[in-house]
Amino acid sequence: MKLTGAQIIMECLLEQGVDTVFGYPGGAVLNIYDALYEYQDRIRHIRTAHEQGAAHAADGYARSSGKTGVCIATSGPGATNLVTGIATAYMDSIPVVAITGNVTRDLLGLDSFQEVDITGITMPVTKHNYIVKDIRDLASILREAFQIANSGRKGPVLVDIPKDITAQTCAYEKQPPLPLAECGLPPQERLAQALELLNRAERPFVYCGGGVVLSEASEALSAFVEKLDAPVSCSLMCQGGFDQASPRYMGMLGMHGTKTAALAIQNCDLFIAVGTRFSDRVLCNAGLFARHCPILQIDIDSAEFNKNIEVDLRLRGDAKEILNTLQGMLETKDHRAWMADVASWKQAYPLRQVSPSQDGVTPQEVLETLNRLTGSQAIIATEVGQHQMWAAQFYTYRTPRQFISSGGLGTMGFGLGAAIGAQVANPGKRVVNIAGDGSFHMNCNELSTLAANQIPVIELVFNNTVLGMVRQWQKLFYENRFSQTDLDHTTDFPLLAKAFGVKALVIEKKADIEPVLREALAGGVPVLIDCRIDRDLNVLPMVPAGESVENPILEM
Repeated sequence: MKLTGAQIIMECLLEQGVDTVFGYPGGAVLNIYDALYEYQDRIRHIRTAHEQGAAHAADGYARSSGKTGVCIATSGPGATNLVTGIATAYMDSIPVVAITGNVTRDLLGLDSFQEVDITGITMPVTKHNYIVKDIRDLASILREAFQIANSGRKGPVLVDIPKDITAQTCAYEKQPPLPLAECGLPPQERLAQALELLNRAERPFVYCGGGVVLSEASEALSAFVEKLDAPVSCSLMCQGGFDQASPRYMGMLGMHGTKTAALAIQNCDLFIAVGTRFSDRVLCNAGLFARHCPILQIDIDSAEFNKNIEVDLRLRGDAKEILNTLQGMLETKDHRAWMADVASWKQAYPLRQVSPSQDGVTPQEVLETLNRLTGSQAIIATEVGQHQMWAAQFYTYRTPRQFISSGGLGTMGFGLGAAIGAQVANPGKRVVNIAGDGSFHMNCNELSTLAANQIPVIELVFNNTVLGMVRQWQKLFYENRFSQTDLDHTTDFPLLAKAFGVKALVIEKKADIEPVLREALAGGVPVLIDCRIDRDLNVLPMVPAGESVENPILEM
């Protein structure tokens, strides 16, 4: 049958199982939006307040569901407004397909109104991108885009489509999604070398990154560490990739990792890294990281081997397949003395937060109460800053895809859009976005998206009137010269929320915490909580830049 280019886009999205797209209309995508009107009973469209919010929503949809997120923007500024969201997805290996419109082909390269070379701009932050020059290639390009986004190390793909392509007609035939590229297992001799290291270890340390979540390897990881009898630490991107209620869990490792994890890395005799790229925030000082023991790295991307740190043995492949294979080869281990050491450290060095002000509210109390009231089952999105670390430290993540946060790029303004995407993908779950007041000022316009669509996200703003994380560094390393980090804003957050049509609540003292959270959770409507905390609360532990991850600061 013959369809317009815009209709072919819709049919290709349906082929891929897409039920929701996020975007913002404009001149170059008018034909696409006309087709969305025609297909509105099969494809839901969420119009965000800003294209960056659409990109983050597609990202949050993907992270929380395991499906591919899709966003749409018009040419020029619409397309460039997606770039930060695309880069965020790229840094964290999230499958997103971004569809942009462009000027008609005869106007390309002429500095036409709202023309921009978006494929050139996004080349460094996409797995691949396309500009469609022939309508006969449109369907195959879209199918390839989804295949590439989900094969191997996942990531975003952009498809730029000139407006005249969306208006032309072409024959279309429905096809099943293309098969994903198989990664396969490492050579048998490498698996044998890994087994030898595992058998020899008496104090193994298993460290997991976002690849565990992306490869659906959580169950395989759990079975592997039970057989190995090892403790586990997770990166920021792997929160929930291992059940944090397990006695094996030590907390995070790195700049804001736990003292338990720091002591464990000092004393382990084998470091096993699964699905992690050894970020500088984890290594802190690469020359001092796990220098006394062999390192075994499991990763799907060979470019990550020996990039940030030299490792002793590399296993390239899908984390789930490799863990299942190693677990099948391994005899059950007994490291009870080592596990007893870990348990004693956990007891000796718990995470504990005290407010500098009498009856002041601490994020620990708020998040632990939220965890109790939600039974550890909520999806928690975050912005970037102190609140992000507190959300990772003080909520107990039991399952993968519960924690939605910008790790690699560290994008302030990410969380609210991502929470929208997560809530749309998971209508039966409670979604809470943990924000700081600095990040909230970057995306508060998306409250209008919550209200217009009655998306029941809870926006929990830790309001300390400062840019907390930057201020913390200024306190430690810049002799309290607080340059541009004291916000002292006059924004009335509850009044602003009400202006957008969102219910507003306030936490000012300890006694407010539970009743306010209960009210927010019970409503089934979008809610903003203005949670007022002391500006001198810090994220601890903390490893100063360039120092060893083994020696975190516990007090300041």
